[in-house]
Formats: sequence, structure tokens, C-alpha cells
Amino acid sequence: MTLSFVLFLVLAFLRTSGANDDDDFSEFDDELEVEVESEEDAFADEFDKYTEDASQETDSDEFTTPEDDDEDHFSDEEEFEGYDTDRKPSEGQGKPDLKILQTSNVAMRSTWNSYVIEILMIAGLLVYAVNYTIGRSKNSSLASAWYQAHKEILESNFEIVGDDGTAKEATSGTLVKQTENLFTLWCSGRVCCEGMLVELKLLKRQDLMATIGKLLKPGGDVVRLTIDLGDIEMDPFVFAVLPTRMAAKLHKELQDLSNFCTERKGGEKYGLPNSLSVLSETPEVINSFLNSQVVQEIVKYDGIFESMHISDQYTGLIESADTQDSAAAPVTPQKLMIFTFKIPGKGRSVMPSHMGLTLPLVKMALRFIDKVKQIRMSREAKDKAAKRRLKVGESLLKQTHAQRQEAAQQRREDKRRAEKERIMEENDPVKARKLEEREHKKAMKRMQPKMKQMKVRMS
Repeated sequence: MTLSFVLFLVLAFLRTSGANDDDDFSEFDDELEVEVESEEDAFADEFDKYTEDASQETDSDEFTTPEDDDEDHFSDEEEFEGYDTDRKPSEGQGKPDLKILQTSNVAMRSTWNSYVIEILMIAGLLVYAVNYTIGRSKNSSLASAWYQAHKEILESNFEIVGDDGTAKEATSGTLVKQTENLFTLWCSGRVCCEGMLVELKLLKRQDLMATIGKLLKPGGDVVRLTIDLGDIEMDPFVFAVLPTRMAAKLHKELQDLSNFCTERKGGEKYGLPNSLSVLSETPEVINSFLNSQVVQEIVKYDGIFESMHISDQYTGLIESADTQDSAAAPVTPQKLMIFTFKIPGKGRSVMPSHMGLTLPLVKMALRFIDKVKQIRMSREAKDKAAKRRLKVGESLLKQTHAQRQEAAQQRREDKRRAEKERIMEENDPVKARKLEEREHKKAMKRMQPKMKQMKVRMS
């Protein structure tokens, strides 16, 4: 009884809610019916009006020729529909007052501020061109002034001074210009040496960036004398006087200094300035070269003298493993003397008297040519030097042999890799299988131990 009463209440509630929902949407249905009826009435009125206009046009149309149509098409009222030719402007409406707005041409006016970048670029190019011209002229003047100041001493020691090597016969008096800041002078025709190369390494005054960099890192002009002793008979030794700030670096980079000069001593121990260091293979050579006269000249011209290097095993800088060519032949050691002097004045003066300040040091370098031949070492020092050179030679030979083996192994690996790539790229399976079998046979043959075949003859 209770369950049936509950069901009755639920059904009654659902019916009342459905009736309410119908009442809620009835308003929208009425509005939608009104809108549809109004649209249908409007469409019917427009259709009746259009049919009336069409009937009037068919009644009033007359047959006209193309000539009449061409003449009267401007007077056709229907073509210009909505335009009233009889309409006159009202009294209140006169001729329209049109005014042109005067605008300023500031945006169109060209000013110097619009060309700032172009002006800066042109100014930079002009500065670079002027600096190049002045710097090149300055370097040429410095090189000519140095040559004129030392021409007499060079001609008195060498038969030929300034041979450019272009002519069949030797010539003199030519200062070769390698670059805008490098000038060379070749001298030959003297006993105890093959020749002397004079290199004037001047500042890059023609380069604007180098000129600016010189303000941050000051430098100077340098003259370098490289004397080739040739096949002169001299005792085996390596000797050098270097700037203290560069001695450690050069000791590691130069082959002969690294192999034969084991100790580095300060220059004050031998009466030299503190800014110099002495490297020598044997102490006997130091006393032979650094006598009182040489020490006095180096101390007097401390600001001009830079370095001195005498060696019978000069091979240049030590080549790294990356830059060394294993196929190239080992470098033959040379007997050289290298002197480096600073040109005083920093290029401010080109007077011969000013350039001649390096003249005493050049004379000292020329005297060393004869002194090298006169130096005699003790037998014990000679034996030690010979053993040291033999040991260094064997070490270099082993190193060269190892590098050649490594290069040969690399070539074999490259060849093997190329063979594998060719097998992989082969489209014919039969050819690919044959190539692979041949490569396998070669590999098995390499893996087999090598055995010597001996023949025994029975008597």
C-alpha cells in the first residue's frame, strides 16, 4: 500500500513538471511564428512590386536602332537611376570650401644625421689609406737609412752586398723588399762563412689595426743577422745569450737548445745585465765568448742588444706530432750564428747617425765569425759532446722510424677500409662474395705465423 502511494506521487510530479516545461517554451514558439509570418508578408510585398515594375517596362519599351541607342544613352533616365537632372542646389548650400592642409616637410628634408654611417665609413677608409701611405713610406725610409749607415762595414767584410738573386751574375746594392715591413739584404764572399742574411723586421706601420695594437702592446724595429758558417771546422757546441723573459720559452721550442743545453744561468754571473740569460752546452765556451770586450759592448748597448745564438746543430723549432710530416726526410743540422739587435728610436729618426748606433754590435757579430773557428775545447768536453750528439741522433732516428711505421699502418688501414667499402657498394652478389672471400684469405694469411723454409742437402 505504501509503495503504490509513492509511485502515484512520482507520476503526478512528472506530469506537472512536463506541463510547466511546455508552458515555458510556448513563449518562444509564439515569437517564432510571428517572425515567420512577418518575413513571409515582406517577401510577398516585394514580389508584387517587382512584377508591377516588370509589366510597366514591357509596355513602355519601343524598338530602337543601335544608332539611336548610342546617341540617347546619356539621356536615358533609367540608366542613371537616382540622379535628378532638374535638381538645383539650395540657397544655403554653396560651392564647397576645400582647404589644403599645409604640412611641414621635416620628414622629407635630408639632414647630415641621416648619413652618419656613410660618413664614418668614408672617414675610416680615408684614415686607413693615409696611414697605409705614411707607414709604407716610413718603413722604406728606415730600411734605406739603416743600409746607408752600415754599407761601409758590410762592403769591407763581404765581396757582394745586396744580391737579389734574379740576375745570372751577382749584383750589389739591392735591398730587397719582401713585404711592406720586411726588408732583406744578402751578403756573400767572405772566408769562414757561406754568407750572411740581414733581415730588417720593422713594425707594421702600414697596417692601421697593428698601429692601434702597438699602443696596447709596445714593440720595436728589429734587425736580425743570420750567418751561415757552412762546412767550417769548428768544435761541437751550442751557446746562446737570450732575454730572460723569453729564455724559458725558447729553451723548450728550439731543438738544439732543448737537446744540448741542460742548464740556464743568469747573466749577472758573467757580468751581463739581469735582463739576459746564458745557455751553454759546456762551460768552456762561455768564457771563450764572453770576454771582457764583449761584455762591455753588451752592457753599453743593453737597450739595443737582444740575443745571440751560436750552434753546430741548429734545426729550428721542435715540430709537434700534428704538424710533422712523417714522409719528409729528417732535417740536416746547420752551423749557424744568429744575432738580433733592436733599432733604436722607435722609428722617430732616420738620420744615419741615429741608425749607426747598431754599428758596434754588427762589428762584434762579424768578429765572431773568425772567433768560432779559433775556439778549442778540451778532449773530455769534445767526447761528451760527441756522445750527446750520437744519443740525440739515435733518439731522432727512432722517433722518425716510429712515425714512418705509424704512417704505413695508417695507409694499410685506409686501404683495408676502402676494400670493405667497395664490397659493401657492390651490387652483384656473386662479385661481392668473391671479393669477400679474397679479403678473408688475405686476413687469414696475415694471421698465420711466419716460418722460415730451410733446405738441407744430404751428401
